[in-house]
Amino acid sequence: MIPLNEKLIRLDVEVETAEEAIRRAGELLVAEGKVEERYIDAMVKGYEEVGPYIVLAPSIAIPHARPEHGALEQSVSLIRLKQPVVFGHPTNDPVQLVCAICGVDSSSHVGMLQQLASVLGDKSKLNGIMTAKNKEEILSIIK
Repeated sequence: MIPLNEKLIRLDVEVETAEEAIRRAGELLVAEGKVEERYIDAMVKGYEEVGPYIVLAPSIAIPHARPEHGALEQSVSLIRLKQPVVFGHPTNDPVQLVCAICGVDSSSHVGMLQQLASVLGDKSKLNGIMTAKNKEEILSIIK
């Protein structure tokens, strides 16, 4: 099951840049005690150094960092942007859904990616997330 709750979801978030989108998703994880503040910086640094590899599908980015960069508990945050933002991916830009993940070890990290991919890879579920009016709708789709 994807470790997500209402406090880890924000809808119609306004940002100007990819970095700002990553930081906003990370701030939810920090606020819920899932990661240390430095985890956000590690996610941004990964994006800056390696590029838009986190844009795993059209309009979807999944920023993350290594567990040793401050992951405290396995979790996911989800922000849907009011206006899509360019991350620099040649085919999957612009991004409108940012799901930051954190795992305490590599196996939990991979497991969460697989669970998230199964939900976001389902066109009807993804459409439901992109058009949901509130957090409850999103949780019912993901759970």
